[in-house]
Amino acid sequence: MRGLLTAFRGLRTLSNRPARRKAGIVGCRCGLCGTQSVNKPQPRFGLLFDIDGVLVRGRMPIPAAKRAFEKLVDSRGQFVVPVVFVTNAGNCQRHTKADQLSHVLGVPVTEDQVIMSHSPLRMFKRFHDKCVLVSGQGPVLEIAKDVGFQNVVSIDMVRESYPLLDMVDHNRRPKLPSSSVPSLPKVEAVVLFGEPIRWETNLQLIVDILLTNGDLCSPHQTQATAHLPILACNMDLMWMAEANSPRFGHGTFLVCLENIYKKITGRDLKYEALMGKPSELTYHFAECLIRSQAVQKQWKLPITSLYAIGDNLMTDVYGANLYNRFLEERHARKNPKAVAKVASATGSSAAVPGGEEYMDSLRESELALPSATSCKSVLVCTGVYDPNAEVPSDSNRCIKETVFHGHRDFRFDPALVEPGHIVTDVDEAVELIFEQEKFVPQ
Repeated sequence: MRGLLTAFRGLRTLSNRPARRKAGIVGCRCGLCGTQSVNKPQPRFGLLFDIDGVLVRGRMPIPAAKRAFEKLVDSRGQFVVPVVFVTNAGNCQRHTKADQLSHVLGVPVTEDQVIMSHSPLRMFKRFHDKCVLVSGQGPVLEIAKDVGFQNVVSIDMVRESYPLLDMVDHNRRPKLPSSSVPSLPKVEAVVLFGEPIRWETNLQLIVDILLTNGDLCSPHQTQATAHLPILACNMDLMWMAEANSPRFGHGTFLVCLENIYKKITGRDLKYEALMGKPSELTYHFAECLIRSQAVQKQWKLPITSLYAIGDNLMTDVYGANLYNRFLEERHARKNPKAVAKVASATGSSAAVPGGEEYMDSLRESELALPSATSCKSVLVCTGVYDPNAEVPSDSNRCIKETVFHGHRDFRFDPALVEPGHIVTDVDEAVELIFEQEKFVPQ
């Protein structure tokens, strides 16, 4: 990363250096209402906040978060700039997360300001009428139906219908031969919301579904050339809670699933789509919500800049820089199909869909095309990122020798994991952005 991360001396000095790459994000529908006086400053930027490691550590709020949000609301408690919370968590619905944030931050947060890792699933309407198997924890059936799926089967439902398939835990094996007649429909796609509780059960049954083409009454077909579509949310290998070190995330579960499938079949697991940060689908969705808030506030000036504040190089920084690269391509060419260029940064059409397919998804979901021109990354030191970690300064050594914690389908590019700014915490991030934008709230 050209020495940036190893040269971390004096957070405030680094925080004021200009960003090396531009970045941006814009948005769609937000429940915030109210008008903005013409005498008050109107921002031309929006803020995207990660949650874990930036605002909270597990259930404990980070002290700087409340100080930051005191600067972002006026005397009536209304936001003075467009704000969206972008989290890779997926174990609850948006309104639940909004209520939690309102309590932690002491400001009113609506569900239309929250993007969960599964929120972009609303875009994939062609799967909404199919029978889908869902994996994760929390109210997964309700979450699936909330984002549009009509016919949903959970891992627990599969286990109850096929009790002989879950055999790792000896204490849960059926005591007598099963005589029940399976009543589940044939599964047509798999949706992975987040890390489940019993990994062995979920891994076994998901692989069973893939190897039987959704019909668990059939034996495994390990020689099949393709498997059912898989839509996966949240690629975080690790995340930061109350412990001193990062904890396993859903990305770790995906690593297990991918390697088990390849070990059995000899072929790579393929994804129909990957959602959550750093996927640009998530940032586009966030941009839509940012833009909507500006409309609700009756701000006349367009939102042209986005700032993504996070604690993880491989998700928050990578994602913001990747979306910025797309925005720069699109702005330069004035051509929506330039999104296909972004795929060269990842080496995967699943991580960033190709031009025509992606544009079809946007038309299908009725999301407006991006209007921002930049998305800037701001890295805080209160979560996963360790400012004292040693990183090779030579980019060629970085690619070959640095441990890459990003998802398998995203190629390590030093330019994409270099933050525009490094700051101590989220309060300092907000101060920096106000200074960069010359914005003085009244």
